[in-house]
Amino acid sequence: MDISKLIAKITQYITEAAMRIFGPDDDEYPSTGVQPFTGEPYNEKTADSW
Repeated sequence: MDISKLIAKITQYITEAAMRIFGPDDDEYPSTGVQPFTGEPYNEKTADSW
């Protein structure tokens, strides 16, 4: 009886891990898109040369 409970617990543990790996994402990241450009455009005339 104890062996069958042990096998059931191991099987459940492995199954839950596989479901978490291969299941849908549960991330709550905010949706991001194109961010507005807030810098200055590159100007070769005023760029520092090394």
